[in-house]
Amino acid sequence: MTASPAGRALRPAARNPAAPAKPVAGGRPRLRVVPPILVRQLRDGFEESVHRGDIVEVAADGRVVRSIGDPNRLVLLRSTAHPFGVVALIEAGGLDAFGLETAEIALMAGSHSGEDLHVRTLQGVFRRATLTQAILACGSDGMPLDPLTSARLARDGEKAGPIRHMCSGQHAVAILLSKLNSWEMTGYWMPGHPAQVAMATAIARAFGITPDKLRPATDACGLPTWAVPLHEVARAFAMLAQPAAIPPDDPRSALAPALSLVRDAMLAHPDMVGGARDRLDTSLMKAAPGRLLSKSGQEGLQGVAILPGPRGNGPRHLASGLAVKIEDGGGDRRACWAATVEALRQVGVLDGAALRALGRYHRPGTRDSDGRVASEAIPGFDLVPVGELVP
Repeated sequence: MTASPAGRALRPAARNPAAPAKPVAGGRPRLRVVPPILVRQLRDGFEESVHRGDIVEVAADGRVVRSIGDPNRLVLLRSTAHPFGVVALIEAGGLDAFGLETAEIALMAGSHSGEDLHVRTLQGVFRRATLTQAILACGSDGMPLDPLTSARLARDGEKAGPIRHMCSGQHAVAILLSKLNSWEMTGYWMPGHPAQVAMATAIARAFGITPDKLRPATDACGLPTWAVPLHEVARAFAMLAQPAAIPPDDPRSALAPALSLVRDAMLAHPDMVGGARDRLDTSLMKAAPGRLLSKSGQEGLQGVAILPGPRGNGPRHLASGLAVKIEDGGGDRRACWAATVEALRQVGVLDGAALRALGRYHRPGTRDSDGRVASEAIPGFDLVPVGELVP
């Protein structure tokens, strides 16, 4: 066991015999596994709250390498599905049909902050496709995410439109698919629309299942989202890290060309995936250029593709994927930030200058009115190789 910052031991997750049975596919009950504590919120040394969760690292060949908690827990993909949804547009010929550039692909695969750079980029796509941005049905509540852009719009009396919504890039994927195939634009966001069927099919292939096995839900932007086991999130991001490593006899190997395009676009344009300020996805990719590809989802879900390369002072490693899920949704992002950076440190991808550059994410803090540190979210867990787990 590992000592927590508060001086108490961190204990592994245990089954709670009193926990209510949860329904799963087919109506069978599944006993809930209580996740371990990953992050503790400390205020002047006082443990104010804790955040539980699950983490898993999966190799490109599908082996679970490291885990803590329950790697089989079902999670809703939310925006972590975006890089895989773009595959449907690429395979349909959308790159040539609309002259898409790498920055535009990265924006569609991300969840942007609604900055002017993002707006201009997406407007360029709509102009070339002879489409009006008024088609966007993602809404604009709470947007843009970027606080400086939001303050400027408020100062100028300008109301944010749907194009500033963080998911407008993924909505554009469905709209462009509809344009390309002469499908009706009305209701492009509905689960039964051909564009959504095409995107769901691409996503199901990436997660190794058939579309009929996807468990649907509705995302906050109105698009469908789906539930999958956490380890499959890590597996999908491992494939995104090194598409060429997908075995030829794996049906998912057909996704390799499109996944390579998405990966390279996101790596080349991290600002398009998130934004210039306080976006973990962008900051991770900038701190470790060419080594990490990151995509977050709401409610404390994080997917990270770890490209092949050395880890710490050790030998070169093959690609892998990391998935983090915070039980309570993330505590206003702090828990997911802290757990993700700490997990990447423990697997040997982040150290030295990269870790220092990510300090505000590794131990997110708040300050009082005098600028003094008032609280910090401190990660404390051991993400050990599965072969070293004690039965």
